[in-house]
Amino acid sequence: MGWDAVLQLDRLVLTEPGFRLFADFIVPQGAKVAIIGPSGAGKSTLLNAIAGFVVPTEGRVLWQGVDLAPLDPGSLPVTILFQDQNLFPHLTVAQNLALGLSSRLRPSVQDVQRIDWALTRTGLAGLGDRRPSELSGGQVGRAALARALLRARPILLLDEPFAALGPALKAEMLALVAEVADETGATVLMVTHDPKDAQGFAALTVLVADGLAQPPVDTALLFANPPKALADYLG
Repeated sequence: MGWDAVLQLDRLVLTEPGFRLFADFIVPQGAKVAIIGPSGAGKSTLLNAIAGFVVPTEGRVLWQGVDLAPLDPGSLPVTILFQDQNLFPHLTVAQNLALGLSSRLRPSVQDVQRIDWALTRTGLAGLGDRRPSELSGGQVGRAALARALLRARPILLLDEPFAALGPALKAEMLALVAEVADETGATVLMVTHDPKDAQGFAALTVLVADGLAQPPVDTALLFANPPKALADYLG
C-alpha cells in the first residue's frame, strides 16, 4: 500500500504539564484500530491531536501525505464522536444532522433526502423531529453516528462514545459503526478501556502506556501475549 493511502503520525510529540507522549507509526486506509492503555496515558490526547484539537510539540499528522496542522478545522478529513455525543439539545435530531452537512439550519431538498437516508440507515427513521432529550441513550448514539455518516470524512475517531451503554447495546452500536465504516471505506480509531471492545471491533490495536503510543499490531496476537504494560493494565 502506498504512502498516499495511510494516516501517518510522523515522530509526533504531545506534551502537557507533567505529560509527554510519543507516536511514530502509520495506519492503513480503511483499518479499524483500537487504542487501549491505562487511564491518563494519553489515549484521548492522541485522538484529539489527530482531530486538530491538540497542537503537537513536535512532529506531524499526515493524511495522504498532507500535513493536517495548517488546514482549516472545517476542511480536516476527520469526524470525532465523544462520550457526550455533542448533539445540540435545543435542536431536533434532523437539525443536528443538518449541521453535519453545512452551517445552515434550513437544509436544501437534497440535504433533507440525505438526512432521511442517514436516519433510516441508523435505525432512526421517523425520529428526526425529536430533540436529543426525547431519545434513549442508544438512539442518541445512533444520531451522532448518523451525523458522522453524513459528513463522510475518511477518518472516524471514537472517544468512547458508547461507554455509558450496556454491553449488548454497545456491541450493537460498534457493529453498526463497523458496517458504516466498511461502506464508506473510513479509517476508524477507537479509544476503549474494554478489551472485549478491542477484540470484537478492531483488527489492529495501539497500546498507549509509559509515554509511548506503540505502532498498531494484530489485536488477537497482542492480547494472546500481552506486553508487561498491557498485562499490568488488564490485571
